[in-house]
Parts: sequence; C-alpha cells; structure tokens
Amino acid sequence: MFRVVVESAKGLPKKKLGGTPDPVASIVFKDEKKKTKTINNEVNPMWNEVVEFDLKGSALDSSSYIDVIIKDYETIGKDKLLGSAKISLKDLATGQVKSYPAKDVALVNEKGQAVGATVSLVIHYEPPANSTPNPNDQPDGNPAGDSGGGEEGDETVDGGQSGSASSPGQPGNPNQRTVQNTKKRNRPLSNKPQDFQVRVRIIEGRQLNGNNIKPVVKVNVSGQTHRTRIKGGNNPFYDEIFFYNINMLPSDLFDQNISFRVYNSFSLRADSLMGEYKVDVGFVYDEPDHAVMRKWLLLNDPDDSSSGARGYLKVSMFIVGAGDEPPVEKRDTNDDQDDIESNLLLPAGVTLRWVTMSLKVFRAEDIPQMDDAFVQLVKGVFGGDGSKKNLVDPFLEARFAGKKLCTQVIEKNANPEWNQMLNLQVKFPSMCERIKLTVFDWDRLTKNDSVGTTYLNLSRIASSGGEVEEIHPGHEYSSREGTTGESEVGFLPAFGPCYVNLYGSPREFTGLPDPYEDLNYGKGEGAAYRGRILIELSTQLDGKADKAIDTIPNDDVLVVQKYQRRRKYCLCAVFYSAGMIQEPGEPIQFEVSIGNYGNKLDSTCKPLASTTQYGSAVFDGNHYYYLPWANTKPVVVIPSFWEDISHRLDAVNIILYIAERLSFNIKAMKLAILAKASDNQLTEIWLRLVNQVIDDLSSLKLPELEGQSNLTSLDIQIKKLRAGALQTIADGAKYMRDEATEIRDTLAEIEGWLDKLNQIAEEPQNSMPDVIIWMLRGEKRVAYSRIPAHEILFSKHSEQASGRFCGRTRTIIMQYPMDKNKGLKVPVQIRINMWLGLSAHEQKFNSFSEGTFSVFAEIYENQAYLMGKWGTAGLGIHHKFSDVTGKLKLKQEYFMPPRGWEWDGEWFIDPEKGLLTEADAGHTEFLDEVYQNETRFPGGEWKPAAESYTDVNGEKMSKPMEMECPAGWAYQDEWSVDENRAVDEKGWEYGVTIPPDDKPKSWVPAEKMYHINRRRRMIRPRKKTSAGVTPVEIQENPEGWEFTSLIGWKFHKKERSADTLRRRRWRRRMAPSEQLGASAIFKLEGTALGIDTDEKKKEDPGDASKLFGANTPSVSCSFDRAYVYHLRVYVYQAKNLTPMDKDSFSDPYVHVSFLHMSKTTEIIKGNLNPTWDQTLIFNNVEIHGDPQNIAKYPPEVVLEIYDYDQVGKDEPMGRSVCVPLVKLGPGMDQTPKLLWFPITNKDMPAGKVLVAAELILMHKGKETELPLVPPKRSGSLFMVPQGIRPVVQLTAIEILAWGLRNMKPYQLATVSSPSLVVECGGERVESVVIRNMKRSPNFPGSVLFLKVLLPKEEMYSPPIVLKVIDHRPFGRKPVVGQCTIDSLDEFRCDPYVIQKSSMSSKMALMAAAPRDVKIHMEDKRAVLEAQRAEKEKETVDWWSKFYASTGDQEKCGPYLQKGYDTLKLYEKPLEDIPEFKQLTDFCRTFKLQRGKTEEDDDPSLVGEFKGSFKVYPLSDDPGVAAPPRQFCELPESGPQECVVRIYVVRGIDLQPKDNNGQCDPYIKIALGKKTIEDRDHYLPNTTNPVFGRMFEMTCFLPQDKDLKISVYDYDMLSRDEKVGETVIDLENRLLSRFGSYCGLPQTYCISGVNQWRDQLKPSEILQNLARLKGISAPRTEDNGSTLAYKDKQYTLEEFEANKEVHQHLGPANERIALHVLRTEGLVPEHVETRTLYSTFQPQLSQGRLQMWVDVFPKSMGLPGPPFDITPRKAKKYFLRVVVWNTTDVILDETSITGERMSDIYVKGWMPGMEEDKQKTDVHYRSLDGDGNFNWRFVFGFEYLPTEQLCLVSKKEHFWSLDKTEFRIPPKLIVQIWDNDKFSLDDYLGTVELDLRKLISPAKTSKVCNLGMMEEHTGQHKVDLNNSLFAQKSVRGWWPCATEQDGKNILAGKVEMSLEIVSDTEVDEKPAGKGRDEPNMNPKLDFPKRPDTSFFWFTNPCKTLKFIVWRRFKWMFIGLIILILVLLFLGILLYSLPNYISMKIVKPFQ
Repeated sequence: MFRVVVESAKGLPKKKLGGTPDPVASIVFKDEKKKTKTINNEVNPMWNEVVEFDLKGSALDSSSYIDVIIKDYETIGKDKLLGSAKISLKDLATGQVKSYPAKDVALVNEKGQAVGATVSLVIHYEPPANSTPNPNDQPDGNPAGDSGGGEEGDETVDGGQSGSASSPGQPGNPNQRTVQNTKKRNRPLSNKPQDFQVRVRIIEGRQLNGNNIKPVVKVNVSGQTHRTRIKGGNNPFYDEIFFYNINMLPSDLFDQNISFRVYNSFSLRADSLMGEYKVDVGFVYDEPDHAVMRKWLLLNDPDDSSSGARGYLKVSMFIVGAGDEPPVEKRDTNDDQDDIESNLLLPAGVTLRWVTMSLKVFRAEDIPQMDDAFVQLVKGVFGGDGSKKNLVDPFLEARFAGKKLCTQVIEKNANPEWNQMLNLQVKFPSMCERIKLTVFDWDRLTKNDSVGTTYLNLSRIASSGGEVEEIHPGHEYSSREGTTGESEVGFLPAFGPCYVNLYGSPREFTGLPDPYEDLNYGKGEGAAYRGRILIELSTQLDGKADKAIDTIPNDDVLVVQKYQRRRKYCLCAVFYSAGMIQEPGEPIQFEVSIGNYGNKLDSTCKPLASTTQYGSAVFDGNHYYYLPWANTKPVVVIPSFWEDISHRLDAVNIILYIAERLSFNIKAMKLAILAKASDNQLTEIWLRLVNQVIDDLSSLKLPELEGQSNLTSLDIQIKKLRAGALQTIADGAKYMRDEATEIRDTLAEIEGWLDKLNQIAEEPQNSMPDVIIWMLRGEKRVAYSRIPAHEILFSKHSEQASGRFCGRTRTIIMQYPMDKNKGLKVPVQIRINMWLGLSAHEQKFNSFSEGTFSVFAEIYENQAYLMGKWGTAGLGIHHKFSDVTGKLKLKQEYFMPPRGWEWDGEWFIDPEKGLLTEADAGHTEFLDEVYQNETRFPGGEWKPAAESYTDVNGEKMSKPMEMECPAGWAYQDEWSVDENRAVDEKGWEYGVTIPPDDKPKSWVPAEKMYHINRRRRMIRPRKKTSAGVTPVEIQENPEGWEFTSLIGWKFHKKERSADTLRRRRWRRRMAPSEQLGASAIFKLEGTALGIDTDEKKKEDPGDASKLFGANTPSVSCSFDRAYVYHLRVYVYQAKNLTPMDKDSFSDPYVHVSFLHMSKTTEIIKGNLNPTWDQTLIFNNVEIHGDPQNIAKYPPEVVLEIYDYDQVGKDEPMGRSVCVPLVKLGPGMDQTPKLLWFPITNKDMPAGKVLVAAELILMHKGKETELPLVPPKRSGSLFMVPQGIRPVVQLTAIEILAWGLRNMKPYQLATVSSPSLVVECGGERVESVVIRNMKRSPNFPGSVLFLKVLLPKEEMYSPPIVLKVIDHRPFGRKPVVGQCTIDSLDEFRCDPYVIQKSSMSSKMALMAAAPRDVKIHMEDKRAVLEAQRAEKEKETVDWWSKFYASTGDQEKCGPYLQKGYDTLKLYEKPLEDIPEFKQLTDFCRTFKLQRGKTEEDDDPSLVGEFKGSFKVYPLSDDPGVAAPPRQFCELPESGPQECVVRIYVVRGIDLQPKDNNGQCDPYIKIALGKKTIEDRDHYLPNTTNPVFGRMFEMTCFLPQDKDLKISVYDYDMLSRDEKVGETVIDLENRLLSRFGSYCGLPQTYCISGVNQWRDQLKPSEILQNLARLKGISAPRTEDNGSTLAYKDKQYTLEEFEANKEVHQHLGPANERIALHVLRTEGLVPEHVETRTLYSTFQPQLSQGRLQMWVDVFPKSMGLPGPPFDITPRKAKKYFLRVVVWNTTDVILDETSITGERMSDIYVKGWMPGMEEDKQKTDVHYRSLDGDGNFNWRFVFGFEYLPTEQLCLVSKKEHFWSLDKTEFRIPPKLIVQIWDNDKFSLDDYLGTVELDLRKLISPAKTSKVCNLGMMEEHTGQHKVDLNNSLFAQKSVRGWWPCATEQDGKNILAGKVEMSLEIVSDTEVDEKPAGKGRDEPNMNPKLDFPKRPDTSFFWFTNPCKTLKFIVWRRFKWMFIGLIILILVLLFLGILLYSLPNYISMKIVKPFQ
C-alpha cells in the first residue's frame, strides 16, 4: 500500500469577486479518489491529513503517478478548480527511495498555466513482500547505460523544461517521451546535400473526437504531403506507409518538421482539422536506429493551446540515410491493447506550456554604410545634414519557430537605439534550435538589404538539466545528479544583456552588387565585422504578453548602462613572414582589425597603425613568392575599447587548455594502437592520459564569478553546468583508472570527454569581436583570416586562462572569402605573433615581445621630368610631398609625434627596398624581353613606330643593344626573335588600334589589309653567377630616387629613358618619451601624421574617405640577429591519392614549402601510391626570434601534392601539413619518426602521405653538427636515410588469381584478352593472358608468387595495386581497370598451419572421381497412397513453417506441436552474416576502377577481380627451405551448368511508385542472358506484397554469376517503373565452403512439406567434408544410430532426445549424418532479407525482399522436389446479425401534438465493406425509445483465420483499374438513426464491436450501460473465448453511445444476436436478409409493434384514429356540444323576432 500525507498549500488564487476560497484537496490514483476536509476562508491552508491507497498486493508500476487537485468548496453548485499537479511515483516504484517528499510543487489551471500557487506533500510506499524493484526502470525510460560516452555530438536544444517542470515535484510520466532534442549524432554530418528517405507509417487512430466522423490523416514532410484513405469511426485502422525522398543538407533536413494532421473528411465542403502533431526530423534521427517505432502521438488543437487531447494516432517514423538499413518493425502480439500512456510520444506544447521569450533589443553600433551617397549629396545641396557615416536605416528582425517580429526602422543612423522588446510566443521545449537575428537596412524602393545575421542557439543558452549525463555505460556507478538531487541544473533560455557581433561581407560600400551578399544572411563564414547589437533575452513561463512589440521601460535602459562600461584593450601583431603567394602582381599589405578598430578602407573608422607597409612579392626560386621582410618585421598596433568579459573568456580558455592536452594524449594513444605498441607501453600512455585529466580537473579551477562586472544570470547557470560536467568527467576518470580492464575499449569514452569539454567551452555571451586579418593587393581585399579574440587574450587569472596563441607565433593559412574551391589554392601563408590584453596589463606584453620595436614617420618627395630636367614643375595633379600611394598631400612641418612620444633624430632619406622589385628578384635564370613595334597607314609600308621598343604593356624601353647585363648575371645567348607563339614565320603579330585606345586590344598572327600595328618579341636568357651576390644597390643610388614611367606602383632603381616621374622616401624616427619597453607602442593612438589640413579645409570637409587609410606612423620590429637553421624533409610515400588522369592514375609530385622557401620532389609517373623516398634539404633557413619559442611552436611544413600534366596546368591533388622536430643543440639525438599525415582536397580526405621533418639550429654555420648527408640516387636526389626509413623484411605474397568478371568496354571495344599485373613495394608480377573472356573468364594458371621487401611495421606497409591490362592488336596494352588494396594485415598468415580448406566443398565434389550411380527401385505406390491420405489430414503448409520460424504462433496452426523443422530467418543478406565471412572464404571480389573523378564523383566501376592473397615472411638465409605453398588443390576452373531455384517469399516496405502512395509490384529475374518477367502475377495496390513465388532457371557459372532480382511496379498505360533490385553472386554461393548453395534443414525428411531437396544425401556430404578437411571418413554402426567422426562418437539418441519422431523422417544413418553436419557451421535452411536499391538513389533502401536461392550443378544429378510456397487463401465467412429490439433510444422529434418521439431504424456494416450497409425497416413513432425489428443483416466477408484479419478487395475509386487488397480487423458497426421523410435522417448513436474480442452483451436491458464498453478498453489481455469465431453465436443487449459536449452519453440499447457461419455451413443453415425467404435459422416473425407505430403520411385513417381521436377526443365532444348549443342559440335568435311579433300582433286571433 502507499500513503500520501497532504501537508499544505500556499498562495491559492482568490475568487473573482475578491472572496477567499474554501480549499479542499483530492488525491487521485488510478481512478480512486480520496479527499481531505475543507478549510474555510484560507489561501494558505494546512491540512496535515493522511490518505491511504490499497494496492491489493501488486507492486507500483514505474509509469504510475498521482494527481493532486485543489478545489474551492461550494455548498451549492459545482466546486471550482483552484489548481492541480501531477506527481510521478517513478522513484518509489524503482525502489530508490521509501518515502518521497514533494515540496512546493507548482499548481496549474485547466489550460496548463501556472497559477502561482504550490502544494506540499509526502508520499510513503511499502512494496509488497513478493515484489522486487525493477533495476531497468532507469530514469528517462532508457535501458541501463544507454547514454554511453563518445556518442554525444553537437548537443542542441533540449529545450530546458521549465523550472517547475524539471523540479523534482513534477517529473511527469517517465515512460512518456517528451520530445526533446538532446542531439546524439553518431557521426559527423556531411556539409553537402545527401539523399535521405523519411518513412512514415500511420497505423491506427484512437478516441478521435466527434460523431459519425470520417477521419483522414495528412502527413507533410519538407513540402511533400501524402494522405491516407478515408476511414469511418472514432478508432480508424489505416496501416499505410508513406515515403518521402529528399535531397538536401543534413543540417537543413533536421530542422524540417514532420506534421501529422487529422481531418474530418466531408465530400462537399472543406475538410475540418480535428487535431495535429508536429515533430522535427532531427528528433527522429537522434533516436536509436534513427527511428520511432509504433508510438502513440497525442493530437492537440494547434490554435487553442489550452485544449486537451483531441485523440491519439499510432505511427512509426524512420529516417534512412545513405547506406543505412531501416530497422525491423516488431509487431507485438498484444499490440492492439497496448498501453497508450506508456507508449506516448508527447508533443512539447501539451506536456509543457506556452512560454513568452522576451527579446529586449537596446541598441546597435558600427552598422556599415548601406545606401548610396547620391541622395545625401542632393540633401547637402539643399542644406540638409550630409554625414557619410549614417547612410543606413537599420531595423532588427527576430525569427524563431516560424514566427518573426521586427523593431522599428531608425533612419539614417549607424548607431541606432531601438529600446524595444519583442515578445515571441512559443511552445516549449521547442523543436527549433536557434533564434535568428538579422539586422536589415530598410529601403523605400528596393528590397531590404541584410546587414548581418547572427543566431542565438538555444542549446547553449538553455538546459534541461539532462546534460550532466551518466558517463559510465553499464556501470552501477551513477553520476552525482542522482545522489545530490542536483537535477535543478536545468534553466530556461536566458541571455545577456550582452552585445552580439555581426559578421558578413567586407564593410566598404560600393554602388555595385555585393558578390558576398550571402554572407550577410548567415550563409558561410562572415569575412568582416559588420556591427554589434545589444540584446537581452528572458523567458517567462506563463501568461501571454499584451503586445508582441513593446517599449522597454526606462529603468531597464538605465540598468543596461552598466553592461556597456568599456575598458581599453591593446592588440599588437608582429608579422614574421608571408609566403606561398601565388603570383607577384600588385604590392601587398596586411590589415589587422578588431571590430571597427583598424579597418582602413572604411571611412567611418578612425585611423590606426593597423596596416603593414606595402611590399612586393619576390620569387622563392622554386614555385612561390614571398614578402622580403628580412630582419625588419612589420608590426600593427590597435587600441580598442570593449566590455571586460574576462571571467567568461578565462573559463573558456581553461577548458580549452584541458581539452587540448587531452586531445594531444588521445592522438598519442591512437598512434600507439595503430603502431601495435606493447601492452605495457600502451598502459603507460593510457595512465598518463587519465592521470593528466584528473590532475588538470582538480588543479585548474574556473574563475569565481563573485564581484565580476558584466555578470548575467546565464553566466551563473553556465558556471553551474560547467562545474557539473567537469566533476562528472573527473569522477569518470577516477572510476576508469580504478576499474577499467581493456584499454582499447575506454577510447570511445575518453573521446566522449573531449567532445563534452569542447561542448561546454562554447561561450554564447562572447561580446568581443574576432580579430580579422586581411591581405590587400593594392587597394583590393583578397584574402582573410578570422581569429577568435579569446585565443590571443592575455589573462592575469592564470597562465592557462590566457589564450592558447597569446604571444605565440603561429602559422595561419588565409582563405578567400566565400571560396568555391574550399581552400584548393592558398592565397598566402603568414606567420604572426599576436597579443591582446587590457591596457592596464600592457606592461606584461614586454615579457612576450621579441626584437626591438621602432616607429617611423615617413613621407615621399615626388618630382617630374620636364624640359630635360627633374623638378616639381611638371607634377600637375600629383603632390610635391605625399604618402606612399601618392594620393594624400603631406607636409613635413605638419608632422607631430603622438602624446608620450618624441622625435629621435632628423629626417633622412631611406629608400624602401620592399617595393623596388625587379622582375628577376629571386630567380636564378631569367629571360629579358622587349617588343619591337612598327606601324603603317592601311595598305602602306611598315615603318618603326613612335615608341619603337616597349614592354608587353606598351611602356617605353631602351633598345635591346643598349641594355647591359646586371651585376651578378651573365648572358647565355644573343637576342633572338621568339617564334614559339601565335605569330607568323618572322615572329610578327598584327593588330588594329580602335580610338580612344592608343594600342591594339588583341593580336593575330595573319596579316590583313586593315592592320596598322605589328610587333614581335625579342628575348635573351641570362643566368645568375655565384659571385655577384654582394649588396651594392645603395652605392649606385646615393640619393635614393626610384623611377617610373607613370605614377603607379611599378618603381625601379635605375633611371630609364622613358621615365617621367621619380620619388624618394624620407623617414624620421620616433622614440617614447618615458621608457616603457616594447609596450610603449600601445601609446601610438590614431594620430594622422603630416596631413595638409589647409588643403583639407578647401575640399569638402565631410569627405574623410580621401584620407585613404590616413598616414599613420609605421611600426616595425627589428631583430639584431637571425638564427640560421637547416631543415630536412623526408618524403617517403603517399597512398590512396585521387586519380586525376583519364587512365585512372596520376603523376604526382610534392611541393614542400617552409616559410619563404619551397622545394619540389621528383615526379612519379602513373601511380596513386607513389614512393618518392626522397630527402629535401633546405640550407640556411633564416628564422628570427628566440630558438626556444621556435622549438615550442615550430613553423609548419606544408606539402602540396600536384598531378603533373604534359599539356595544360598541373592540377592540385591536396594539401597536408607536418610539424618538424626541432633540434637546438647537438645533444638532442632524437630521430624524427615517419608518420602518416592526412591529405585534404576541398575539405575532403584525399589520401595520406608518409613524411617526417627535422629543423636543426646551426651554431655559427658549423656544418659538422649536421646529420650525415643521406645517400644519393640517380645523380642528385637524396634518399631517406637509414634510421628514419622503415625497416624491411623479405616477404612472400601468394596471389590466387581466379578470374575477372563484368569487365566493361574500354574505348568502345570489349575487353577480350586481359591479364593481371600485381604490384607491391616496387616489385611486379604478371599473370597468363585469358584467351577468351566470353568462354571462360578465369585465369588458366591461377597462382602467382611475389617476393618483396616489406616494412616490418604494419602501419608503413605499402598497398597492393592490381592492374588489368588488355592485350589489343598492334601491341597496344592499355590499363583497363585498377584496384588498390590498402591493408595487408587481413591476408597475413602462418605458412606452417595447414589450411586445406581453401578448396570449396561443392567444387571438391566436382573434382572428385566420378562415382557409380546406384538406382534404388522400390515399389513406391503404397507409400504414395499413404502420403496422399496424410496430405488430406494435414493442415500445415510451408507458410506454417515460415510463421513458426518468425514467432507468429497464431498463424502457424498445429505445426510446432507436430515437431516439424523451423528455418532460420536472417534479417540481412546471407553475405552479411558474420559467421559466413561474406561467403568469400574461397576467393574475394575486388572492385576495379578507372578514370579521372569529376566533381564529387566516385570513380567509375569497370569490373571485378576474383582472387585472394596470402602474405607471410621469408627467411633471409638462402639455406632455409621455403615454407609450403598456401594455395594448392584448387577446384576445376572451367564453366559449370547449374539449376538455380529462386524462392521469393514477400516484400517489406517497398517504395511506392503510384500517386496513391501504393505500388503494384511484380518480380523480374535476370540471369545471364535469360530473364523471367512475372508481370501477370502482379499484386495490386500494396507496399508489403506476399509473393510466394518460385522460379527455376539454368545457367553457366562463372559467366552468369550475377543473379539480378528486380521488383517492378505494374502500370497499365505507362512504362513499368523499377522499384529496386538486388544482385546475388551465385559463384560465391557455389564456391564457398559453408555450403551456401543449399541450406541444411534440421531433419532429414523423405516426404511432407520438409522433403529433402539437395542432390546429395547427408552421409555423402559428410564424407566429402571429411575428405576436404583431410580427416578420416565417418563410420556408422548399429544400423546407423551411432557415428564416429573426428575422434568422437555421436549417437542418434542424444540428438533426438526431446524431439517428436514423425512419419516423414528418413533412415537413421542419414539422420545422424545430418545432425553431425549441423555442428560444422554450415549454412542452415534459411530465408534471407535483401535490401532493394535503385539506380536513382543508389545508397537508399527502396524496400526489402525476403527470399532464398538454391544452386545445383547439373553434373551431380537431379535435385529434390522444390518447396511449394504459394500464399494462403482467405476463407469465406458470413456474419448474421439479427436486430431484435431497441430500448431507451433518445427521442429526437416532437410530434405535431407535442409528444417526444423517434422514428427508429438500425443500420449496420463491417468496416472496409461500407458499400454493403444494411438497414432495418423503420419503427415509427416510438414514444418510449423502444423499437421492435426482428430483422436480419447478412454480411459476407473473406477472413484469414491465421492472421485474424479480414481480406477486403475493392476498387478504391470508380476509375481504379485494380481491386486493392486491404487487411482489416473484423468489426461490426451498428448505428441507430431517426428517420425523416422530408429532411436528412438524424444520427442517434453507435456501437462498434470487434469480433475478435467481443464485448460480452448484457442479458437484460436493465444491466446494459456504457460502463460495459469502458471496462473492456481497460483490459489488456486477449481472451480467445471472447472471439465470436470461437463462440460461433451470441445474443444480448449492447449500449450505443453518442458524443455531447465532449462526453459520451448513452444513446440507446440494442438487442441483437450475432452468428458466424462458414462457407460450408451456409447451405446447411440457410437464412435470408431482412425477413425475406428463406426465413429460417431462426425464423423471424413480423415485429409486434404497438398500434401507434405507423407513418402518418401513408395511413390517414390511422392518423385520425390514433393521433387525432385519441388525443383530442374530449375536445371533439366539447366542440360538438358547443356547435349544437350555438346552433340552438342561432336558430333561437333567428326565430325569436318572428315569434315575438306574432305574439304581439296575434294575427290569427
């Protein structure tokens, strides 16, 4: 029993009129209700009463709960509800606690909204003595240990149940799945669209609302809608499946909804919605097997959140991705009565409630210009305000769960203040994961432009409290959540007040369309900062907000001021190198910005020293260009102002520090596992890892939040959440250290910790913008890199709290914005050192900085060449003094040092070396070129042009003969004309000048009359001499001028005759006034130096954009010494490269880049697994900076693999990065280890490369300290030296080359005479040629042998490459297919262990000598007679066996009792069953590929190679004998003729192909050239067809090895569509030694349904098996009842001890042989389930087929008879229903005379057979609800007794061609109606009876009530006695119900007798419909109805008698008397005057 102590309630709501309530509490448990006493006038009542519930000895169920209902007691009228709560008893039921205090449980009203009141109670429970708590009743209804580590991926919203809903008081019903989105993605999802299939099965509905409804279900997924058939009644049964094929990004798909809507279908007017349910696809995907199986959905009204359940719908949902197998649906036997409550999938809105998410939008800053300045200009003219800064009209749009709200538009404001609150009403927990915030720029005319988009991810700002999961699968150890009751970790979405940053396309405004506009909509990574918005989010549980958009009160605006307090931050970045630049082009500079600070192209930002000096790229002598910064490194310094959120970022950095160390250790552990390290080494690494995790978690504490500024409620919640997660990991690690047994198994859990750490390290409230580095060429932005600020932030909290790259030099590969090629090309690779810190901490920067910082002001002096002399006269538009661009006018006298700085020395001339790039810089060989130009008039003579010698762009040059050879170079040859171009024979090319151009746009090689220009190219090669490398440049040019022919970028040192302008650079040094060390540079705030302000005033004062980047001082860092290093890169080999050429190979070579140097390996021709074995030596690498730092964070070596093409450009194949081992002193004797590094190409894996690198510091150039020079080969190439290269061992590879299959044509010709080449480790061997592929595709000599030196370590072993070569006429031998076998591990074997089993069983029999055939001639006639007699008696067929094997006990009849065989049902193909090793034990199939892969294509498959390998070591000693060969005793490889029997049992969930969501499937079989099309036997309108077909064919193996079984959809008019196909390799079935050609049954039967069907008897198979295994033959004794085999004695008794011996069994010796065979692991008799695939969606299942195949070689005799698997037929039954009487029927009409009455009749039908509705006659004018009918309905139906379902075949529509078969439960629906002659009949009530579980009728009408029906729905057992099919007939009263005000009420009672008659009994017991003849069994008399029962219209006399006379008799009599009286009076009055006058006159007197 259990007791509830009702203690008290608090805060009950008052009455409407202000009175105080009189509360009374009731506790409801399973329909039992107990009340407390009433307390008068109290809102905080104290009851302290105990109520007890007797459980009658049964234990509490873990799904049980109690309801607490508190009402206001009313003396008169109904008590009013004050509030209720539901409390789960799960913890009591599971035995975790004996008593459970539920304190302060929130009460809710009818609508599920909290009323603000709480109730407190204590529940005590004593389990009955016999019950044990169920340990599997874990919280959340999961089985124990379900939440295993390592499976959680990106956790997303699980919606954070409300505070009250997740408080212990209201856990809800534990088995109900509330839809929560804790995502556990099992695998990383692809970022490109994929094929998915969503399958939804609608099974049935229950308790749908409404009367006489016709429900139809519509299911919508991703815009596709399907609907079910229309059914009748409140409990419709559908069982229909819908398929949705979708191709989209996984992330987009998971946000889509699956919506179920149930409509009431009306034929004429629009359908009305009865209820709906929505769930997102992601939720289903995260369930086990990506499926929700047979769950009930509770439907609710989408518009009315307060309405309760609108009925239930039972569904299954599956999501099938590429390569997934859909799980098998298990139908439970008691499925029909299943408990809805425990199987409910609740929608979020019903279990929880509506919440209001209030998003306060305060303000935004730094919004970039979005509108054109033209409008502003017009305004300016009319005196308006024309500020450039505010050209934007921003507003913010918030979107969530399909709702969107916008703030107001604030015009012309880049820093708008909205101060508005957006109230989003949503149901929670929601299916949506993120709130999307987009700032738009409002446009009057065009569409609004997006400024930037950001997302608030609910999973990061809310929590359900379930995140701190139990982390040890399977251990009893529970996480602390359970013990300390800390499940209150859950919290509702909260955020801020905090800024969120927007990123998108670059800020600069142009009038042109923005190519990167998509970035502003949140698609792709934003490349620039675009402003920030200050927002706050809070969530209220109850009540609706008055307005969707409201103004924020002023108090809140003031409160948020403190969150905007800024502190100054300083950012310094030192650029060490920039290399890997693709082409020289314009000069390059880098810009660093954080937020808006440092952006030089945006005019709204103040100028800072945020850009490096321009520099021109120099060739590195091999492949790339680099910037020659030498020992003067550019520095950028940016002060900026942000909120101080160090407490958030410190925590992030600490967690990331722990995660980084853990990740490093995991890599080491994986490497050790890969390298097969010894257990001791592995244990050591593992212990180090676990101990480090425990130490890190215990020693590194997250920063305290007390007293921190900018603290928000979310900070506190996240701190709690993180602390909990870290504690869980720490406890898990300690537990693992003590308990773990197998190290390799712990890896998944450890990786789970890493995922968890990375997950909790995400900081939602990160208001500090990312640092963005841009590379600019000229003034154009080219490439960028985004670095989160926390990675470089300095923290005083601890060293670990500083960012991992703070003050650390790191290598960054920059990227193009929105790069379509995904990083295929590198724009530039930079090495940079960054430091970001509060300016209060700037002194700390000194310890991080290297080198000396210097600051210069600089100015350029410009002069022009005029009248033969240089001067300022001819400058024109150019300024006398300008900045480097020449655009900004400067004056020396305007230069002022910034505050805190002073001049250090005078101005001096200092030429910029970085910009003076001669074209030959960095080259060792160079080609001087000059163009000779001539012109003419059209048709005239050619004459030298005005500029007779120019460069390629037409710039003037001196004559070739006058050009001198530069110092350090020597000419190789004389000047010559270049003729290797598109030119004529003399080298000329011709063109036409079209004004306004001064030179031709294009050139052609053929002269035409109209050409007026021609030119030719003169070239002269020169080479660098080693002598001339002395720096002599400065001496030649003491004045420092540089020259150009036009102002622009291309300056050169030497004056040329064509030069018209010259300039030189002046610089002046600045020094800090008070010595601060390196951090003094932070004092350089944005001072624009030397700008001519007078000049500025003359121009438009507002136009700041002319200040292009303004002239800020240049900062540099100079190093007094460069350390010289020596780098060696050991490139050994690569594997699995992508084929880039058409011949399926590539010609790979590697570019190795290191800082500003690069080198290239040799090219390996035609190889995807090249071995370069090459050492690349980089001598004298200069690296600046402290060697210790270099050792800690060495620069990376970048390897780029290219495919060499003779024609065209070399194509990139991928990139890999390797970190070198650094050696600083000769003492370090570590040798680098070769490791595999992944190669990526466009973010996709593209192979692996085996490399190592070492970087050695040289001490004063001592060559002696270097390692020995590696040995050379082929002249100049260095090999990888010993000690680094892998150690090898002589190894034998034996190749069984069996044959080739399915070779596709190559270059349109068939492959006719192929041979096989096997290559491995540099050795190769070729097989014999197959002479004729068609006749015999097997190789004549099957075994090849290869001796090769292979590495001893498996991880280094090279792959085996197979190439198939076709021998064509004229000696051509193209490669027609190739295959790479990666791992040799699976083929390794011990050559001395005998493996004779390589020969297959069946083939061995064929190879055996022919036997004498014995023929037994017996008289079989008697046996046949007996058999036939037996057949009659038997009620079993093959399907009985099938159902007995699947466990469907009801369908298999008496089969199992007879002791017959069952078969094995495999849920997958036979090849996938692990114990049969894919049936490739004899030889495996390798796919051959060919061809260059196009975009995202898989290489095309061109054939298959059948064969196998054995790899084993050989001794190096030639004296030792070679081990025995492995492949011997091979079977005959010639063709075999075989009989193939294909049995197709049934299809499961086929993909529908017709518009009605159905399919008309039939089978088509192709084998070799033969096909069988079974079109005549198609099955209409089904997706689960029962085929039951057997096909027999003959074929030749191996030519016809592929058996293709397809399922087609039959279409009468159009072409039949293929549903899918499956292919079986018959050759493998025949060759395998598992006997897969014919499965072994359980017993040897010579007759009956299990008759033996193999060609050989069991004893013969066993003898062959023994011979095959090389053991002595089996011997039988004692008449065959004992058998000796493999040194063991077997007896028949031990096998058949408990088995029933039946008459079909064969002789004992065969039976025992079969039993022994079944112990040998051979394939048993089976049915396999094969998935169908189609060519359209090759990875997606199109349904499954259950089938099996037998293969019999003809050479071995005839096989046994085939099985008969024809499907069962339904039996015909008749249901006879006699309607005798009705009573208590609702009286629906009022007669003319005012009486209540009804004209009753009864209608009946069986669902699915609505067209056979039958009605009784009408009982008119029933005045008391009684009706007499004596009427018979007769319903004929087809019934499958084994499946207990009716089989209904009917056309769905009148236009349908075929009848559709439905399987429907046998039910009878009886309705009572009221007949109306002149209007529609009125429906009164209904009863629905299931004939399988019939509700027992009442014997009399008195005891008949609605309770009978409800009792029945409550009972869950199936009682077979209740079935009408068992009872045959039954008579009694049943109640009819109708719905009124949402409740069922009694509408009448009907007395019926029901009888089931089978087809055979119909003629014996005839009966007619109604009261027609034959009226017997029983005979029905005309009903004795009262005289009053008639129809007034047809019986006028009766109407008078019974209606008029009976009712108005006295009225009539009265009327007659009245008329007589009136007549008397009339006559009296008429005759009176006459009489009187006569009296008076008396004439007769």
